[in-house]
Amino acid sequence: MHILEQSEDTAIGKVARGSSARRAAALMNYGNIISILVPFPLLIFWFGASMLVYAMNRHHPDPKVGHYTQQAASRFYGVTGFFIVIATFIPGDGWFWHLIAWILALSILVPWSIVDLRRIYRDQWMDIALDENGHPLSGQIPASV
Repeated sequence: MHILEQSEDTAIGKVARGSSARRAAALMNYGNIISILVPFPLLIFWFGASMLVYAMNRHHPDPKVGHYTQQAASRFYGVTGFFIVIATFIPGDGWFWHLIAWILALSILVPWSIVDLRRIYRDQWMDIALDENGHPLSGQIPASV
């Protein structure tokens, strides 16, 4: 069963709203931007919370939500993983090098996340009819937002 931020029962049955799908698709990017702008302690907390966001949104009834979430997660985990490996070799008193690594991570994550957010908000999001278990109904034409 899918966990939806917003779904509601209507005259035609259960519906996942397009506006909810848009917010769900943008959540990972917003978390990436905020966590890299305020790395201590938010980056550590977001690293754990992002796994929950990914798990909830990757298999959303609207496949575009899963796509945008996967793209944002790949960027975040790739950048943080790379810099964790590099930071292992920075000496204990090498704060200058830690600052350089943070600036590089910031310059990679923030612009890509902003580009992705622009794509998300320009995309057309449709309401999707769902069955009783929260899965999209096959053969249904979604109503536009």
